[in-house]
Amino acid sequence: MGVLEVKGVDKRFGAVIALESAELDVERGEVHVLIGSNGSGKSTLCKIIAGSVIPDAGEIRIAGAVTAINRPQDAARAGIGVFYQELSLVPQLSVAENLLLAALPRRGPGLLDRAAMGRRAEALVECFAGVTGEGFSLQALVQDLRSDQRQIVEVLKVLAADARIIIFDEPTSSLDKRQVTVFFDIVRQLRDEGRAIIFISHRMDEIFEIGDRVTVLRDGRSVECLRIAETDQDALVRHMVGSRIAPAAGEQGQVRSDADETLLAVENLRGDRLEGVSFELRRGEILGFGGLHGQGQSLSLRILFGAEPAASGRIRLAGGRRRPLKPADAIRRGVAYLSGDRNRDGVLLTRPILENLAAADLTKRRRFFLSPRRLVRKISPYVDRLKMRFAGFGAPISSLSGGNQQKAVIGRWLTTRPAILLMDDPTKGIDLHSKADLYQIMRELAAEGVAIVLYSSEDAELLGIADRILVFNGGRIVKQLEGDQMTAFNLYQAAYGVTP
Repeated sequence: MGVLEVKGVDKRFGAVIALESAELDVERGEVHVLIGSNGSGKSTLCKIIAGSVIPDAGEIRIAGAVTAINRPQDAARAGIGVFYQELSLVPQLSVAENLLLAALPRRGPGLLDRAAMGRRAEALVECFAGVTGEGFSLQALVQDLRSDQRQIVEVLKVLAADARIIIFDEPTSSLDKRQVTVFFDIVRQLRDEGRAIIFISHRMDEIFEIGDRVTVLRDGRSVECLRIAETDQDALVRHMVGSRIAPAAGEQGQVRSDADETLLAVENLRGDRLEGVSFELRRGEILGFGGLHGQGQSLSLRILFGAEPAASGRIRLAGGRRRPLKPADAIRRGVAYLSGDRNRDGVLLTRPILENLAAADLTKRRRFFLSPRRLVRKISPYVDRLKMRFAGFGAPISSLSGGNQQKAVIGRWLTTRPAILLMDDPTKGIDLHSKADLYQIMRELAAEGVAIVLYSSEDAELLGIADRILVFNGGRIVKQLEGDQMTAFNLYQAAYGVTP
């Protein structure tokens, strides 16, 4: 019997099945790896164990006893500590304050025992002695630290809780090799102390270096539990893929462009967690960005659009060599950017539908006002093409469904007649019917000569619509897939760093 058992857990988010009868059994004194493709349910399962997501069905047993975990405080009381993929630090506080925030030592009511806090924090930081880097100290504000240093603070914050069950969700994503070595030494020590550790990583070499057993998740289900010493990398990839070995086919076939004209050339692009990305994009092509989430795909797109700075590298657009320095530059040079995060990068929630549809065109033409009647005449053909339905152009865009809000953002860019369309996980959170409409629009645009770069966290989506796929891993493009190579097996193999 394991120290942690998860039985028959289901979780839905609307129509999306995140977990279905998921199972997990973690023993005392082991590192238990969770592995699976994008959207397989790994992070959702961990968030359920941590109390930040409530399951629809199933049970959690700790040391054999059924335990209700309905909030993070319940998990903490049950001895569960969590390193989240999205860091949970307070930027305005110091390293020491973040480390001990859950249990700050006090000398009395309202009085912090700063001497005790310093001693405890120093002992924790000593775990990473020699690899924290310049500017790291107990007094440093988290907001002033590099991404790897913030990740170290998050690890130490989990260690400060002294939990008997610890979840590490992608803990090494920002760490360098020396830091990973130190972290693995810490994990081995915790295992030797009898802690139960759940470990999620996108790096196959790490999984085989640190793991004892592995549970494979596929489409929200636990499909296999194996001892790592008794399996190999290819076998794990096959379990993740299941029967999906053949190339996926789009509902209406993939667009294959024979055009040789290069509209975009990227050479040795570098930035925060981006290492020497180079590729070309041709007219009428749908180029997919694949790989596990957070490997540099979204950052690359935002740099191309001028929304993020690049440390170095060259971006050449057809007809010019100057890199877009800001989104307005990119728009005027025929580049459009569509984000799956509608609230952050897409819709203007407090503004009418008409303003949302017209925003990019007005920016491109450097116009701040045009009569509503003329705007409606110009925009209406695109609304019809997108099959949008709403009460009127003056209605707030917040009155539309998520799928129709995303269509409105697409319509905004279509009015600019872009030559290049950058799509950053554009179907995230929209219904299946809206997805089908979006796929059709993409195919039509490519047939008209628009060049599209598509990053999607849904592997089947990429395999079904892209002409070729560039697989990202660790901020680099590690493989190009095209033709018969475009299979789920090859995609996962490259994403997890498996050497063929």
